[in-house]
Amino acid sequence: MKKFVNDPNNFVPEMLTGIALANPDTLKYVPDYNLIMRADAPSDDKVSVIQGSGSGHEPAHVMIVGKGMLDAACPGNVFAAPPMDYVLETSKLLNTPKGVLHLINNYTGDRMAFDMGKEMAEAEGVRIETVVVDDDVAVKDSTYTVGRRGVAGNFFVIKAVGAAAEKGAELDDLVKIGNRVNSVTRTMGMALTSCTPPAKGSPLFELGDDEMEMGVGIHGEPGRRRVKLAPADAIADEMTAAIAGDLGRSGDAILLVNGFGGTPAMELYLMYHAARTRLAQRGFTIRRSLVGNYVTSLEMAGCSITVSLIDEELAKLWDAPVHTAALRWGV
Repeated sequence: MKKFVNDPNNFVPEMLTGIALANPDTLKYVPDYNLIMRADAPSDDKVSVIQGSGSGHEPAHVMIVGKGMLDAACPGNVFAAPPMDYVLETSKLLNTPKGVLHLINNYTGDRMAFDMGKEMAEAEGVRIETVVVDDDVAVKDSTYTVGRRGVAGNFFVIKAVGAAAEKGAELDDLVKIGNRVNSVTRTMGMALTSCTPPAKGSPLFELGDDEMEMGVGIHGEPGRRRVKLAPADAIADEMTAAIAGDLGRSGDAILLVNGFGGTPAMELYLMYHAARTRLAQRGFTIRRSLVGNYVTSLEMAGCSITVSLIDEELAKLWDAPVHTAALRWGV
C-alpha cells in the first residue's frame, strides 16, 4: 500500500500540525498531548466538550473541533486510545467554571483512558461528566468493546451537545441531551476492502475481490459475517432493516451515509438514494441529510448508515451554527 508518510512514528503529529497550520485563526495545537483545541478555549461562560479516541478516523475527531462542536480532541495513535495523561492534561487545560464534558466512543481502551483521566482530574478540582456513545447495531460485543461500539453516531451527539454548550447550557443538561441523542441513534457499517495502518505496513484483514464484511467496525473489527459481494440495494436493505429493527420505531430523522475513506462520493450518494428509499418504506421521514467521509478508517472502502430520530428541539440543535475544519454552516 502506497501512502504519503515519512517516519510512521511521526505520522499523527505531522498530520495534527498540518490541521493547525491550515486553520490558524480557529485552532491551536499542543503537541505534548496530541491536542487540537479551539483557539478561543477555554471560555468561562460555557462547558468545554472534549472527545478523544484514536487517530485514523478523520475528520473525526480533530477536524470537528470548533464553534458549535468540540472544544478539544486529544487522539491517540492510529486506531489507539489516547494515553490517560492526554485526557488528564486536556481536561485541566480546558477546565472552566461550568465544567467539562467527556464524550467517549464505547471502546475498552477509550473508556479506560477517560475513566482514569477523569478520576485524576477530579482529584485536582475539575468537574467532569461523561456521555458514552454506543450506536452500532451490528454486534453487541466485539474485539475492542463490551457492549455496542461507538461509531458514526458520535457525530450527532457531538453536534447536539456542542450547539447546546454554545448557548450556555449547564453540564447536567448537556449530559441529558447527549444521552437522549445516543438513545435514538443507530448505525451499521460494511467494508469492501481492508485498510493499512502506517506503522503496520500491511492490511488489517484480507477480503477477496468478491467478498464484503457486513457490520465491520471502524478499526477493521469483524462484523456479523463475511459474504459474497451483493448489489447496493441488497446491502442497503440489510443495513436499514437492522437499524430500523433496533430503533423499534420510525419518525422524523437525520440520515448520514458515511464513507470509510476509500469510497468515491458518487457511490456514497448512490447508497444514500438506496438507504433513503428503504427508510421511507419503513415510515421514516428524512428531515436532514449528511453524505461524505466523516468517521473514516484510513483508506478502507465501504460505508456506514446512521439514522438519528429528531424532534423540534433536536432539529434546532442540528441546524445551529457550526464552524469547524470539516463541517460549516450558519456562520
